[in-house]
Parts: sequence; structure tokens; C-alpha cells
Amino acid sequence: MFEEVLHKIEKFIESNHWCGWDPYDGLNSKFLKFLTFDHKLPRITATQFMKRFPVNLRRILGVPKSRNPKAMGIIARAYLMRYQETKEQKYLDKTKEILDWLVTCSCTGYSGYAWGHNFDWQSSVFYLPKGVPTVVNTSFIVHAFLDAYEALKEKIYLDVARSTCDFVLKDLNRTYLSEIKKLPSAIGDQSSVYCFSYSPIDKTCVHNANLLATELLARVYSFTKETELFEQCNRSVRFTMQHQNNDGSWFYALGQRQRYIDSFHTGFELSSIKNILNYLDYVDRDGFKQKLRKGYKYYKKTFFDADGLPNFYYNRIFPIDLHCTSQGIITFLKFKEYDTGAVDMANKIASWAIENMWDDKKGYFYFQKTNYFTNKIPYLRWPNVWMFYALTLLRAEQCQNT
Repeated sequence: MFEEVLHKIEKFIESNHWCGWDPYDGLNSKFLKFLTFDHKLPRITATQFMKRFPVNLRRILGVPKSRNPKAMGIIARAYLMRYQETKEQKYLDKTKEILDWLVTCSCTGYSGYAWGHNFDWQSSVFYLPKGVPTVVNTSFIVHAFLDAYEALKEKIYLDVARSTCDFVLKDLNRTYLSEIKKLPSAIGDQSSVYCFSYSPIDKTCVHNANLLATELLARVYSFTKETELFEQCNRSVRFTMQHQNNDGSWFYALGQRQRYIDSFHTGFELSSIKNILNYLDYVDRDGFKQKLRKGYKYYKKTFFDADGLPNFYYNRIFPIDLHCTSQGIITFLKFKEYDTGAVDMANKIASWAIENMWDDKKGYFYFQKTNYFTNKIPYLRWPNVWMFYALTLLRAEQCQNT
């Protein structure tokens, strides 16, 4: 069943040569952008309207299909896995084509390779114009280069990945633990523990962004063994571990407007922490592995029912979002050594998504289901690229066990 879905979703992803629409691309409409008068609230309104409205108005409003760099990095990772499984040359050729394209579209003016979105994005906290990189996009893309280096042993891919470390270390802002009031009991020296910012133009403390930056550095360290990378990872991972809640969860970020707990960001955090500890070959003097297990138990108990239905937030189901599903598959596969039922849960989540959110005739997954309607707009990055990657991982797991 998964193989048939993979073939169809692969065809959907390639139907416009990897170009597509995104839930957050509303400001690519010149008309909507003009109506915002370059102010925060109208930008949020325009973006959220285009994201939430179940009828796709993008053609009418002049939003073109385009390539999203993060989506391209995730597609490349899936293609490389498909190549390793099938040995079909077409997958390797496509992987290299995408990686070559990513090198050419890196954001300019920074200390190393870095990537942003193909649209302007206004959050409740800051405005991120197209062409400004984020550590979230950059980290997901870098793993495609590192996957290629591991599989193909071509040093150019490691060189690109090492360059992104300079972006993280030199261009991102830092918030030190000692700057924050009302600290809980600190882990280690507060003066050296810090959080990486989301982008070079903000100073937010978003835990999944901090961990993705740390994971990037840690994975590069696993190849280069640079002391500086190890030391910086050790400092930044401590920031997020310090802010784990008593029940095992993490708020999305520091600050009252971002004190929420959702499924897919929690999955990002857990996967990153597990990878960081592995890449650093971490001597667990601080009980981080115990904290990780506690976080995983919270995630499994809170965000999925026995049939694989995903909850978006810790306290409510809706909107049912396929990003929660894809990250659920990825996270449970990541923790299979901790939980004998993890692979079975990943299969249940995938099966639920195919049964409830998959359009078999058109070959793509729906975006979201709310209390009142299902949003069936065929978005590329979110959720279809993520589901392509997650199902490719699951297929590889099945092949290993047959």
C-alpha cells in the first residue's frame, strides 16, 4: 500500500518540476501585498486568510507555483533513500540536480550557505522577508547534503554543510540563560548556556529552531571532530533541556504569546535531541537521556490515539494536520530502540492518513481537517513533501525487516 502511494505522491511532487503552492505563500500575490500597506496586522491577516480559506484563490490573486528550498532539501533526502533502496539511477540524478540547485539559490550576504523561504512571511513576533535565511530551513537542507556525503563520499557536500556552521555561529543571534529572569535551577554555567535565534534578524528563543541549529553543528562535528563545534553544541542544547516542563513537554518558545505545545514541533525537538546526543557521543552526566525518554512518553501519550489519529495541540485535536502525521511517523521510527511499539505506531499513523486524508485519484494528501470542513488544497511542502519523506522512511524500515 505504501509503495503505491509513494509512486503517486512522487508523480504529484514532480508534476511541475518541484514547483507548487504553500499554505504561507499569500504575500507572493502582488495584489494582497499592496493591500497590506507594509504593516504587520494586514500581513498576518492576508497570510492567515490564504492559509485557512478552503478554496484556492491563488490563481485568481496571482500567486505562482514556485520552488521552496526547504521542500527541495526534503525531497532530495527522500530521493536518496529511494536510490539506496531501488538502485535506480534516476533517483540519484534527481538528488544531485536538487543539491546543485540549492547551492545556486543560497541566500547571499551571510557567513556561509543558508536558505530562507520563497515568500515573505509574517508571524505574530517578527517579519521575515523572502531572501532572509532561517536556521530551520537551513538545517533541514543541510541534512540532505550530509546524507549525500555519507552515501556518495563526495567532499563537496561536506564542504557545503561545514559552511552552514559559519552561518549558525556567526550570523544567528544568541540569548544567554543568564539574561532570562525567574530561572529554574540551572544546568551548568548560566553565563555560557544560550539559545540560537530563528534567523539573523530576530532574537526569539524558539526551542525547535535552537535544537535544529545544534543538531546541524553536531552532525557536522561527527565528521570533522572540531572542538569548537562540540563546545557550542554543548552550550546550546543545555538551554532547551533547561526549559523542559515537569510533564516532559516544551513550550514552543519563550514569551507569553508562544507558550503553546503542539505535536509536530514537539516531534522536531525530540528527534533533534536524540540525534544531538548520538552525534556528540554524549556522556550523560546531566540526565539528558532520561529527560529525552520523559519527553517521548509525553509525546506518545498526548498527541496520538491508538488508531494513529494525530492531535494538533496538547489539549485538542483540531485542526487535524498532516504535518503532525508525517512528523509522527518520523519521530516514532527514530525512537524504535526506546519503544518496541514505535514502528507499529508509525504504521498506524501512516495508515490513518491514507484512509482519511489521501486523494487516491489525484495522488496527494489534503492539508487539514477542521471541525467544519476539510481543506483539500494541493500544497506541496506542507504536507505532501513531508509525507513523501516520512513514507519513504517507513518503506525503508519495512524493507530492512523483510
